[in-house]
Amino acid sequence: MSKPEKVFKVGPVRASIFQNPIERNGKSFLLPKVVLEVRYKDTLGQWKGTNSLSLNDLPKAVLALQSAYAYLLDQSKESPEPQNT
Repeated sequence: MSKPEKVFKVGPVRASIFQNPIERNGKSFLLPKVVLEVRYKDTLGQWKGTNSLSLNDLPKAVLALQSAYAYLLDQSKESPEPQNT
């Protein structure tokens, strides 16, 4: 997997932004995607990630996603490229 453009961390929750190149109607552009992940250590002390959130992770996920959304809005104002939702 490629490196994310930007990562927003709130406790163990991460909202990572990736730019996926796509082509539509003969034009190429980048389509931003957000990956939400909760990081934790397993019983062997190895870092792992999951997309399953506990009750305590939910407000952290909201904050991380709000930050990602605000960042993407700012980026779309700077770039005239089409953005799909």
